[in-house]
Formats: sequence, C-alpha cells, structure tokens
Amino acid sequence: MSKPEATRENLRKSLLDWYDRNGRNLPWRVRCGRADPYRVWLSEVMLQQTTAAAVGPYFEKFLGRWPHVGALAGAPREAVLGAWAGLGYYSRARNLHAAAQVLASEGFPRDEAGWRKLPGVGAYTAAAIAAIAFDQPANVVDGNVERVIARLRATETPLPGAKAELRARAAELATAHRPGDWAQALMDLGATVCTPKAPRCPLCPWRRACAAFATGAPESYPRRAAKLARPERFGVAFRAEHDGAIWLVRRPDKGLLGGMAGLPTTEWRAGTWSRAEALKHAPARAKWKRIGAVRHVFTHFALTLDVYAAEAEPCGEGWWGDASALPTVFKKAAEMACSIQPSLTQEPP
Repeated sequence: MSKPEATRENLRKSLLDWYDRNGRNLPWRVRCGRADPYRVWLSEVMLQQTTAAAVGPYFEKFLGRWPHVGALAGAPREAVLGAWAGLGYYSRARNLHAAAQVLASEGFPRDEAGWRKLPGVGAYTAAAIAAIAFDQPANVVDGNVERVIARLRATETPLPGAKAELRARAAELATAHRPGDWAQALMDLGATVCTPKAPRCPLCPWRRACAAFATGAPESYPRRAAKLARPERFGVAFRAEHDGAIWLVRRPDKGLLGGMAGLPTTEWRAGTWSRAEALKHAPARAKWKRIGAVRHVFTHFALTLDVYAAEAEPCGEGWWGDASALPTVFKKAAEMACSIQPSLTQEPP
C-alpha cells in the first residue's frame, strides 16, 4: 500500500471507529440495518441550512401527521406549509410537498442522479440520501465537511472560492466502504468536535494528522473572504383584529415566504415608509396605530417592519386566524404587545 493510500485508510479507520463510539443518536438515524428512504429524505430537506436541534421537533411532528410519503403527498399544501412555520427557508416546504407527489407516484430513486431530478434536492442532499438510505458510494459535502477538510489540509484558499478544492479533497477520502456511515461521521465530527468556534481538538480522532491543528490556530480555518454588508429593507405590517382574531392573507407563491400565511404588508424596499405612505396600503379603513417595529434577518438582507394595529374588518381575500402558523417575522408582529386604542391625532386613511 502506497503512503497516500495508507494515510487515507488510517484517516478512514480512525474516523469510523470514532463514529461507532461517539456518533449522535438522531431521530432519523439508523445505526444498524437499512435506513428508511422517506425518513432520510425528510430529514435531509429539513436540515438544509438548519441545525439538528431545531429540526428534531419538526421531524417528529411531520412523521406523526404524515408517517409515509403517500400521506405527505396527499396532504393539502397549506397544511404542510403551516406545519413548517418557524423552520425557515419556506421554499423547502413547497418543494418537499411537490417532491412527495412525485415520489408517491414513481417511487424512491436509488442514485444521486435520480434524486437530483426532484424539487428541492441539490448535489449535497442527493448524495446524502443515496449514501445513507441506499448505501451508494457518494461524496457528501456540506458546510460541516468543508470546515473539517479545510482544517485537515490547512487550505489557504478562502471560501467560497475554495469549495471545489475542498470537494475534491473530500472525494479522495470517500470509498464504497460504509458510505452512509462515512458521510454521517464527517457531519458529526464537524457538528460536535470540529466546530466553527472553539473546536474541541483534544477529542478529535484526526488531531495528529490535522494541518490546521499543527499551526496552533485551527479556528482560523477555513479562510473566508471579507463579507459584504447585508442590505437593509423596510416595510409595514398591518395587524387587523376582530373578536380576538387576526386577519391573515396568503402570500404569492413566488418570492420570499411564498405560499405562506402572513399579515398584510407593504412591499419591502430600501427606504423607510412614512405614515401617510404606509396607510395607503392598509387592508381596511380604520384608526390605525403604530405599535412598534420588528426586525428579522434573512439570508440576504435584514428587514424592519413597522407594525400598525387596529380593530378593523378587511375585505378581499384572507381569513381570520391566529399567529400559530405564521413565519417568524410575522409572528413577531402578530404577537407584539400593545394597546390599539388610537390617539386623538390619528385619523383613518
């Protein structure tokens, strides 16, 4: 066996041995036997840009309501979106429901190429499902794996420019032996030991081989390009109330929070809104009172919503409900404590 091969095998053996002893027990994980493709797919979609701790309760809730793919495919989309509320990145819920209908009709693909054809399944998710659910050789690379490999090799190219290089280096370690366990072992190492801040290097099975550890500053890897300032946007949300209920509307399918329930709002723009401008977009004539503002940070911008409240009876498309199924930004606005008694200076629009 050549030296590079020996190094690879030593790295693989030490990590898989560590995983067998220390791998996380997660609701969707099967340590012995074949994993259920439905559970693996559902968990991987939920885990996109979301922590395992946050996903756990949602995963259990979805399985309780829709225990197999046929049940999920047959559920009303509004019910799926409502159950997803609070988990974020809501296009995942729309894609999940659309993909469930394909899977219920055509069955589960066994390879990466088949999974890539489904809505909401990209390169990482397809590779993870193929490896974990079907024991197919795959190079499974997410943010955790990029960090582990960048530290192992002390990769100097900053992210995101280093992605292709890190993927290629990860592929050098992937083989047909225990591909699902290998993928999950790398994920677990990044999530529990090789963490973004304060990595727990004394517990790492790769400590002696880690080039970043040898530098004395492993937390400085992966290198990152300077971040651009996150843009700020502004809007107004209207909380119309009647008999303890809140007026809700369905957001357009396309765009941020597409298809989700929400409060009536103005557009979200770069400049702030004056009261006179805002009230032109109110859902009803009423004595609207500004009760405060909420701020929410999305992936690509930060949003500040002024919140106006009133006892009102809007007309048009919408319904009376509560805040339970609202996305976080609207839930903040809907649950804001206030007195909606208008001041004497406030006039209806």
